[in-house]
Amino acid sequence: MEPVAAEVLAQTNLEAMKNLAMAIAVGAGMFGPAIGIGIIGAKALEAIGRNPEASGKITTTMFIAIAFTEALAIFALVVGFIIKFA
Repeated sequence: MEPVAAEVLAQTNLEAMKNLAMAIAVGAGMFGPAIGIGIIGAKALEAIGRNPEASGKITTTMFIAIAFTEALAIFALVVGFIIKFA
């Protein structure tokens, strides 16, 4: 194999590995927040079902908790971009 062809192949393999690493990091990093948001929503609906008068406070608290949980997913996305472009 010619040296130029070997260098091109090595660069292609490096890019492929970066893409795969990004996909794995972002995919794995999204599982926790997705499950967390599902649990938050389920518990909020359960609480509203038990005490409908408090639905305003429960909904506000639920959205704040969802925002904090979604921030974890954004961190996973940032880590994925760092892996890909670093």
